[in-house]
Parts: sequence; structure tokens; C-alpha cells
Amino acid sequence: MTSSHETKKQELPPTAWAVLGLLSFPGERTGYELKKWADSSLRFFYWSPAISQIYAELRRLEELGYAASARSGPEEARAKRRYAITGAGREALSGWAADTAEAGPPVLKHGLLLRIWLGHLAEPERLRAMVGEHLERTRGELAAVREAMEHAGGVPEWAFPALALRWSERQHLAELELGEALLGDLEGLEGAPPVAPAAESDPGAERGSGPRQADGDSPTPG
Repeated sequence: MTSSHETKKQELPPTAWAVLGLLSFPGERTGYELKKWADSSLRFFYWSPAISQIYAELRRLEELGYAASARSGPEEARAKRRYAITGAGREALSGWAADTAEAGPPVLKHGLLLRIWLGHLAEPERLRAMVGEHLERTRGELAAVREAMEHAGGVPEWAFPALALRWSERQHLAELELGEALLGDLEGLEGAPPVAPAAESDPGAERGSGPRQADGDSPTPG
């Protein structure tokens, strides 16, 4: 591999490796088929790139020699370009997959919790409704995960994807449990007496007396 290819390899984003990973399983696939597979597997534990991103990464992988493509013949009514991993691509992917230092910590961006964090600006009924909607979506995602698990079950080549899907099933079950607990927390908070902020002239605002106030300008240390 040339030094320029080595440099490009180091600059590949995770999405490129994910697309190359989809190609590492037996068979050749179109960009559309890769998108469908990402929607039924990757999105449950990582994310599913847009179809435009998939094609952009396929072009990049071809330039690096990690993937190759060919157009279908006249036997198909509509010409399609199918992609496959190359030997160099499989070697590079194996090296990346084995390098645990590149994995990095999981990143959580929970949109619902961001709104709960701002709950002092919302009506309690709306907060409960948002949690209920989240639980309903999570149940739907859990059903989709289990459908994907059933599809992957018994296929030797998909043994490791099945493990990732099993982890995702547990994660969705945990999310349901957390959501139910959050509903209980919201109900308990609504039952608590309101705490009015102390005025500057109020003797109760002095340290050691009256309701506890936030320390500094942040509700958490730091």
C-alpha cells in the first residue's frame, strides 16, 4: 500500500468503515441494499447513514481500492451497480476492527432527557406525554430489533451481527425500564410542595436557613 493510501486510511471516518463492514459479508450489494441493511441492523446500536452518505463512502472506498463495483448486464430491466469488498479492503477493515483504541466511548444524545432537563419551562402533563410517546417508540424499535434477530438467527455468517442485535434488545428493554421509572419520578416531583426562590432581602436566603438554593450559578459541580 502506498504512503498516500496509508494516509487516507487513517483519515477514514467511522461511516466509511461501517459501509465497508456491510460489504464484508458474503455477496455483492447495491447502495440501496446497503441502506436497507443498515436500517435493519446498524441503526439499532450505532446509526444508519443516509443513502447519499453511503454512495459518497462507496466512491471513497473504490478510490482507495477497498471496494470494487460492476454494472449489471442486460438481463436486468434496470441497470444496477453492485459493490463488493476487495482483498485490500478486507485487510484494512480487519486491522481497524481489531484496534480497540479507535473504538472510543459510547456517545449518548438523549433528546427526551434534554427536554426533561428543561422541565421547569414545560407543563407537567406535556412532560408525561413526551415520556409516554418515547416509550411507545421504544416498544416499536424493540419489535423491529426482534424481527431482525429472527431474520439473522441460524445464519452462520451473521453470528456476530446477531450478538450486536441481542445487545440492542437488552438496551431497548433497559430504556423501557428507565422510561417507566422516569414517569414515576415525574409524578413524585409533581406531588412535592413547590419551592419558591428566596428574595435577596429575605432572611431565609442566608446560608443555613430556609430552602436550599443552588450553589453558584450551576445546579451541578464544575
